[in-house]
Amino acid sequence: MRHSSPAKNLRRLLLKGVFAAPIGLPMMTARAAQLPAIVADARQLSFRHTHTDERLEVVYHDGRNYLSPALQRMNWLLRDFRTGEAQAMDPQLFDILHALRINLGGGTFEIISAYRSPGTNEMLRKTGGGGVAKRSLHMDGRAIDIRIPGVPTHRLRDAAIDLGLGGVGYYPESDFVHVDTGAVRTWGPNSA
Repeated sequence: MRHSSPAKNLRRLLLKGVFAAPIGLPMMTARAAQLPAIVADARQLSFRHTHTDERLEVVYHDGRNYLSPALQRMNWLLRDFRTGEAQAMDPQLFDILHALRINLGGGTFEIISAYRSPGTNEMLRKTGGGGVAKRSLHMDGRAIDIRIPGVPTHRLRDAAIDLGLGGVGYYPESDFVHVDTGAVRTWGPNSA
C-alpha cells in the first residue's frame, strides 16, 4: 500500500493532463487532451442523490479558485440524508470526480453515500453486514460512493484506479464504486 500526500496526488493529477494543457504525456487520455481549455476555465459536476432524488449541476471551480457558494451547495446535497447533518467535503474529492467525468465522457454521478455522521456510520457497521469501516473517511467528508448511469461500474472502478488518487472500492453486487482522498489503495473483486 502506497501513501501519498494530497499535494503529491494533485501533482499526479496535473501530470496526467486532467488540469493541464496537453503536452503529449503517454498516460493522458485522448479525451482529456481535447478538453484542456474547458478544464482550465471551469470544473463542473452533475449529481443525483439516489436516496433523496435531489439533483444538482454546478460549476465548483472557476479555473483559479474553488467557488464557496457551489461548495456549500454540494456539501448540503452530500449530507447524511438519515440525520440531515452536513459536513464540509474535501474539495480534492470533487477534483477526482471531475477527472472521472472527463475520462468517462461526462455524465451525472448518482450518489449512494457521501458524508456520514458518526452515529450513522456506527449504525451501518452494526446492521450493514460488513464493509463499513469503524473510522470511515465518509465521516471526514473525504469519501463518496457513486455510479454513473450508462457506465458499467467495473469501468468506473478502472478509471478511478487509473487516476492513482486515493482509495477505490468496488461493490458490484450493490452497483457502486467508492472513491476517497485517503491513501492510494483498492479493494473489492478484481481490484489491482
